[in-house]
Amino acid sequence: MVRVVLYQPEIPQNVGNIARTCAAVGAELHLVRPFGFRWGDPRMKRAGLDYWPHVRYVLHDTWAAFLETLGPQDRLFAFTTKGERRYTEVAYRPGDYLLFGPETRGLPPEILEVWPRLVIPMPGPVRSLNLSVAVGVAVYEALRQAGFAAPGE
Repeated sequence: MVRVVLYQPEIPQNVGNIARTCAAVGAELHLVRPFGFRWGDPRMKRAGLDYWPHVRYVLHDTWAAFLETLGPQDRLFAFTTKGERRYTEVAYRPGDYLLFGPETRGLPPEILEVWPRLVIPMPGPVRSLNLSVAVGVAVYEALRQAGFAAPGE
């Protein structure tokens, strides 16, 4: 299982889409406050459709509260346009945390200084991918490496 961490997400529709992706693959979703919207926002619920009962999510009031849940062997990878390594160059393990920052500003320097930084290359003129797209790309790469198969395969 992979774990997705959204640090101070700002757009409720992205959170709903990411929650739906997590439900589809059995990933755990961690959400770190403050949010740029009210929890339970109808736009978030709509984007997640009727999959919310299948989403395993944990709400954290602060970054410090989230960090307290990490064990000494846990690995966390920060996804950023300022990444040092391509996201495909990491050998992911079950239980890894994939961290993504807020849509308009990304992860703050104090987080980027501590955790390994990964980048999803974009050779075109675009500065960054939509948050829910970036999460999907990263999650499916981690699952591909683990030999993930859809039900019935």
